Amino acid sequence: MNKEKLDLLTLFKEKKYSKVIIIIEQIKNEEKTPALLNLSGVCRMMSGNSSETIRLAIGDFRNSYFKEIDKKKSKETLKNLINASVALFDKEHEKNRNKFKNNFFEEINLIYKENQELFNNDLNLMKAILRVFKRTSSVKTVIDFLKKIIQSHPEPDLIASYNFFNNYIDDWSQRDYFDNSKLINDKLPIYSQEELIDFKISKNNKINIGFISSDIRSKHSVTYFLKSVLTSYNKEKFKIHLYHNHHLVDDDTVKEFNKYVFKYLYISRLNDLEVINKIREDEIDIMIDLNGFSSNHRLPLFKNRLAPIQVLWCGYTNTTGLKEMDYLIVDKNLIKPQEENFYSEKIIYLPNIWNCHCGYPLERLKNSMPSENNNFITFGCFNNFSKINDDVIEVWSSILKKIKNSKLLLKTSVATSKELYKKKFDKHGVLESIIFSDYNKNFIDHINEYKKIDIALDTFPWNGVTTSFESIWMNVPVIVMEGYNFNSRCGYSINKNLKLHNLIAKNREEYINKAVSLAKDKEMLLKLRKNLFENALNSPLFDKKKFSDEFFSSLEKVYNNKVDN
Repeated sequence: MNKEKLDLLTLFKEKKYSKVIIIIEQIKNEEKTPALLNLSGVCRMMSGNSSETIRLAIGDFRNSYFKEIDKKKSKETLKNLINASVALFDKEHEKNRNKFKNNFFEEINLIYKENQELFNNDLNLMKAILRVFKRTSSVKTVIDFLKKIIQSHPEPDLIASYNFFNNYIDDWSQRDYFDNSKLINDKLPIYSQEELIDFKISKNNKINIGFISSDIRSKHSVTYFLKSVLTSYNKEKFKIHLYHNHHLVDDDTVKEFNKYVFKYLYISRLNDLEVINKIREDEIDIMIDLNGFSSNHRLPLFKNRLAPIQVLWCGYTNTTGLKEMDYLIVDKNLIKPQEENFYSEKIIYLPNIWNCHCGYPLERLKNSMPSENNNFITFGCFNNFSKINDDVIEVWSSILKKIKNSKLLLKTSVATSKELYKKKFDKHGVLESIIFSDYNKNFIDHINEYKKIDIALDTFPWNGVTTSFESIWMNVPVIVMEGYNFNSRCGYSINKNLKLHNLIAKNREEYINKAVSLAKDKEMLLKLRKNLFENALNSPLFDKKKFSDEFFSSLEKVYNNKVDN
């Protein structure tokens, strides 16, 4: 290795990325090797995350890849090219500038098709291209690809993702979810007892309850439900601990939530063994997981037990299959007694609803019906596009065809290519009726988008939760499907708690008929919207104090049962 390369590597190790970039830029283009170009791209990615910086890095990675004759040597560069492209796509979406041409990922997809042998033998490359598929392909394509990866690389994260994505379609029965979820048990690491601190159920005056999540941060949906619990509990009975699986110490929501609790700890930079022992030192009696199979989960912690009682709530609406996850919090509308065997956890039934929204610090005004001004009905759904599967598109298209001049307003908070969905709606001949609204990072702008909707349409089988609460807050009624498991009955529970039984459909035909009938009956629609404005905040959906009492009472019963035994 010549001195110049050694100097560059030394600067790189010293994190002097700008100097490395300057030196490489001064080298003649014909003398820049694929390795130098890749190094330049890596340094750009390490030195900043602006869109322009990422674009320059993509250029370096792209030039490196095409300059390398032996493609087997370009795996690292190809992985970097894909991940940088995804980073740019996500950033532009977040900035409400996600207006890429239809072929943004076209070159990467072509590289994949022409070099599948490179991907099939490299887990990191498969994970990278999977990130592209998640943003541009149908959910079934993602599921098929995950299944393919798992066959040769049955990693816990991949198994979790596979189970997670299957919630988006109804190809699985709840027994299938249960059976596939259990597969993760044998793949999670188990630490020896010699490495772990002993723990036992405490018999103190106060019950120690911990919440662990990667999502306690600004504007995340979990925070609106957790806040209902943290602001209304009996401090004479309970001590609450928060374990943040991130390091957003300056986040305003994080700072606010930390004030509500006895103790908090940031764990994202700690390994599993360190986290387990630190939490065991805190003598937690009941640990509540808010992630389940969602991204950034820490299921290995629960496999090795953080507390004598471990509970799943809020962030994931299905079973984990984990033997060590003791309980799942639901309500009587979500899981029927005869279905309990299809969930690995014991079921805790709350008397009304499994989740309660804290509401917003905004003046709640009665919103007029947009169709009164524009003379056409606007349906809407702000659920993530992954929930809009082919069956949902077919049903919504039927509704649009039956209501003359109607529109459907769609918006997603997750970076996703709209082109796939445009093609699917176009196939049903209703694309001109679809309005794709840009993602609004500003919450006020986002919530005001509901003023454009007459009737909200829920997705199935994976229902909306936060979006339904938002819609109801803005006095917009939601048509829902009854469902067949926890994951698909959330909308059912929400409308049952609002006593809006007439907005719950048993099947697709009934869903279409209810949406069409309501759209045609302006008087009924006005009455429903008035009812939501006047009564929603007094329902179990937003009654924080009552929900908190029910929530902690259920946990206290579980704790007392453990102590008594």
